Amino acid sequence: MNAMKNWSRRTLLRGSALALAGTTTLAAAGKPKSIIHVVTLYWKDGTTAAQKKAVFDGIEKMGAAMPGIKNVWLKSINVQGDIDGKKLESAFVMEFESAAALKAYANHPAHKAWEKIYLPLRGESRTHDITNE
Repeated sequence: MNAMKNWSRRTLLRGSALALAGTTTLAAAGKPKSIIHVVTLYWKDGTTAAQKKAVFDGIEKMGAAMPGIKNVWLKSINVQGDIDGKKLESAFVMEFESAAALKAYANHPAHKAWEKIYLPLRGESRTHDITNE
């Protein structure tokens, strides 16, 4: 009888622990008010690995230089789609703390300097700005 009570208690405790873990996981999924700026692109023919690295290094430098950029993502795992039949090759993401920060980015000197590296190498790109606001 004691063995049965102990088994029931253990089962109840395990079930409760699993239920709490599930609740914690659900609570962890948030809806931040920041803005993510997602860019997918293909490179011009002949663009080298070193040139691509310079573009991504420049994004990282912008992230450090510009107020309002919270995070950057630079390593593409899976890029889908094409533009006019040409397969997209790369993607990067910048997270901005606000719409004002995203707007300021367009004319910031660090962005203008980066464009001098990026634009001559970019074949085509598509940009998506996403938020929960």
